[in-house]
Formats: sequence, C-alpha cells, structure tokens
Amino acid sequence: MNGSTLHKTAADCAEELPGAQLEHPFGPDWEVFKVRGKVFMLMTEVPGRPVVILKADPGEALALREHNSHITPGYHMNKKHWITLEGGEGVDTSLVRELVTDSYRLVVAGLPKAEQPIDPRTYGSGTRAAR
Repeated sequence: MNGSTLHKTAADCAEELPGAQLEHPFGPDWEVFKVRGKVFMLMTEVPGRPVVILKADPGEALALREHNSHITPGYHMNKKHWITLEGGEGVDTSLVRELVTDSYRLVVAGLPKAEQPIDPRTYGSGTRAAR
C-alpha cells in the first residue's frame, strides 16, 4: 500500500468509528482524530512520507515493530504506547483498519464509562484479523 492510500484507508476507518472527530490543532499538515477529546490517531508526512500515528498496547507495539519494518515507534509520541505506520509491502487494508480500531478501543477504554461511545471490550472483536 502506498502512502496516499494509507492515509485514505486510515481516515475512512476513523470516520466510521462512533464519536470520532477530525481536528487540525497543529495546522493543516496534521490530521488529528479524537474520541471525546482524546487523540487516537494522527496523520502527517515525515519528511515527505505519509505516516499514521496510532496508540497501541505496549506489548503488541513491540511485536508489531519486530515483525514489520513499516511500523516504528510513535513519531513525537511516547515510544512505548504509540506506533508510526507507513505504507509499504505487507501493509494492507485489513492491517490498517485493525490498527486504527485497536487504537480507538484503547483510548475509549481509558474514558469514564459514561463517556464511552462503545464497549471497548467487545467493539470490533468479530473483525480482528489473525497476525
């Protein structure tokens, strides 16, 4: 998957998630997706390469980085809890959608129960792809 397709796929997925909103708090070069005011995905270009920055479980983030050269520590984010995804071989629609949904679920799980737009324990669990 190339970089522009990566951005489109990630944005399309994020826009489908309940309560997700797109903002540009860092200027027009950064697309920031939030749920209930909390960031779950950022998109920009680093230097000239389209990237998607996502929250990830620390153990899973480590495994993802070890098994995919197109996944690196989170750009300008906590390297333990965030990953950066760029286009390339092995990056496909199902992987992008899974990582975006997982990031969203992690952020929702940290919200007070009354503010959660979905149940993060079960949302999207029927669509998880095997890695």
